[in-house]
Amino acid sequence: MTQNNKKWYIIDAKDKILGRLSTQIASILYGKNKVDFTPNKDNGDYVVVINAKQVKVTGNKVEDKKYYRHSGYPGGLKTASYREVIEKNPEKIITHAVKGMLPKNKISILALKRLRVFSDEKHNITKELTII
Repeated sequence: MTQNNKKWYIIDAKDKILGRLSTQIASILYGKNKVDFTPNKDNGDYVVVINAKQVKVTGNKVEDKKYYRHSGYPGGLKTASYREVIEKNPEKIITHAVKGMLPKNKISILALKRLRVFSDEKHNITKELTII
């Protein structure tokens, strides 16, 4: 599939559940929503997500959900709660969730490059967008 056949979708994350939204985004990025889906081909489309800081989680995940990163040095594990990450960098929440739902292969690297996440309604994409 060539670059010209790829569509651009815009998704408003306002008041949507993080997990359900992430599965929908991952499906579009990987191309599973298309008739000619093949696992070894890069058929996915572009996705623009707006209002990332207004995404919701259920239960006690606001306090209990942790995000981990490691510096590579002994004792270098850093943790941050969902509340800390959503205040500092809300784009990272959706990107992290979608990355976990994509398969771990070379096509997923290309798919993540087609994901654009914005914390509010303003975005700099000038393409023709299909609203979902």
